[in-house]
Amino acid sequence: MHSGIVLLILAMGLVTYIPRMLPLVVFHRVQLPPFWQGVLKNVPYATLGALIVPGIFFIQEDKWFGVLGFISAFLAAWLGANVIVVVMASVAVLSLYALM
Repeated sequence: MHSGIVLLILAMGLVTYIPRMLPLVVFHRVQLPPFWQGVLKNVPYATLGALIVPGIFFIQEDKWFGVLGFISAFLAAWLGANVIVVVMASVAVLSLYALM
């Protein structure tokens, strides 16, 4: 691998790391009001819903695949699971359904 490519990869990593780390360093002592904490806590679920729900309507072959994936993700989120657990629950249910 050329050294230019390695430097490019390192520079891209630094450019993406700085905007993610800077708010943590600058605002680590700032406490948001409870309302904004609740809003920011629900952003991952809203994003997940925006990604999953349109996909349900565009499934060509097996409509139950989308419906079961949505129901399992919704139930896991409703029970208060972490976003990763919500996604993994949906994947597990759909994997079992695909084996049938």
